[in-house]
Amino acid sequence: MKLIILVDNNTKDVSLLPEWGLCIYIEYNGNKFLLDAGQSDRFLKNAATLGIDIADIDYSILSHAHYDHGNGLSSFFEANSKAKCFMRKAVKENCYHKYWIFGKYIGLKKGMLSKYADRIQYVCGDVEISEGVYLIPHKTSGLDKVGKDAHFAVKCGCGYRPDDFSHEQSLVFKTDKGLVVLNSCSHAGADNIINEVQSTFLDDKIYALIGGFHLFMLPDKKVESLAAKLKALDVQKIYTGHCTGERPFNILKNALGDRIEQIYTGLSVEF
Repeated sequence: MKLIILVDNNTKDVSLLPEWGLCIYIEYNGNKFLLDAGQSDRFLKNAATLGIDIADIDYSILSHAHYDHGNGLSSFFEANSKAKCFMRKAVKENCYHKYWIFGKYIGLKKGMLSKYADRIQYVCGDVEISEGVYLIPHKTSGLDKVGKDAHFAVKCGCGYRPDDFSHEQSLVFKTDKGLVVLNSCSHAGADNIINEVQSTFLDDKIYALIGGFHLFMLPDKKVESLAAKLKALDVQKIYTGHCTGERPFNILKNALGDRIEQIYTGLSVEF
């Protein structure tokens, strides 16, 4: 199994274009997958620089319905004529960041879901999209409180309700080393996601967790609490970036040592 980060906030290679967002290219069991597409066509340019042909992608997955992960999908659909994009049935163009009565739209490009309806595969529950490859929804109760505390909301008619992240999903691969879990922003909490996946695959140990942890606005004590939970859950490798943030990453690194690594545009990892 091989992963290449096509888009992240950072890069170590001046020939690659970073942006606030995430896009991950994956090779597994003879198939090619694309998780998210960033917020623009930069993933396409980076893929070309790295010698990756987006037209060859077999499966596309949207982790959740935010612009910085899904707005590049229109460019993906134009560059690739065969891959369906798998997303939760709850995905709509209705995600906001809300303070008091004011909401800032952070959702998918308006009209994209209808324009490319024939390329979208909506899913519910646990789904195996290819042999050894699974999409797992959130199974933790009370996530609307997490959404409320983080000021995430979805618009319902003329009002808003706290986001319960029912539009978010984890992408899971079975490997010889154990389960490799990808969740691009982990809005529901990285520890909750680990527990959700572990409770789904009782006979398999989680080897790696990859994605953003959405910690950049959290105080040190909350990050330290998550670090302690991650350490206790005994995941062997953690790769994080995008919405994690430099300060929180340093706190996690101090607690987890070599088990955790920073991701960046152009990073290649093999399991």
